[in-house]
Amino acid sequence: MKQLERLVAEKLLKIKAIKVQPENPFTWASGWKSPIYCDNRKTLSYPDIRTFIKIQIASIIAERYEDVDVIAGVATGAIAQGALVAEELGKPFVYVRSAPKDHGLENVIEGDLKPNQKVVVVEDLVSTGQSSLKAVEALRKDGCDVIGMVAIFTYGFPIATERFKKAGVELTTLSNYEEVLEHLLKEKLITEADKATLSEWRKTPDTWGKEA
Repeated sequence: MKQLERLVAEKLLKIKAIKVQPENPFTWASGWKSPIYCDNRKTLSYPDIRTFIKIQIASIIAERYEDVDVIAGVATGAIAQGALVAEELGKPFVYVRSAPKDHGLENVIEGDLKPNQKVVVVEDLVSTGQSSLKAVEALRKDGCDVIGMVAIFTYGFPIATERFKKAGVELTTLSNYEEVLEHLLKEKLITEADKATLSEWRKTPDTWGKEA
């Protein structure tokens, strides 16, 4: 697994799906200041990487969750990748909206889902875990058994770890924040001082970079 984590980190950095700017932080939608930004939707534009990610996620699901009935993608970032994984596994696919549609059937879950089905959730990115677990909650409310989640990347925030533990959801990721930092340092793309800054950010991302 360690080798896969390293390889995926290298691929994401190569296509600039992950960008690191300690001196010029990004601002997330949440308002957080961040020295790093990850947009895994960019992988969809690279057929070789898109296929590699699809196969790796599908392999993990086949190995760990052989009794899975349905693959669910989290809107919007994981809809395409989730559908690709479902196709690879020959399984039905649904996706979970962040909120109900404001017209028509007002669905939260799009697709044909039946009570008691075993579901594995595919996610592109896990940050705080809130939106990912909101999708799990919707699936459970629909009477399904969420047996696991597989994501491309996680920042590894302590709050996310606690939330997944509390929700009783097993999370597996192809790569993570530590592997990205190690690769950047190895390739001399960041300094030891940059790495220290990036490590400090992850401890308190909600307050990092804000004036006292």
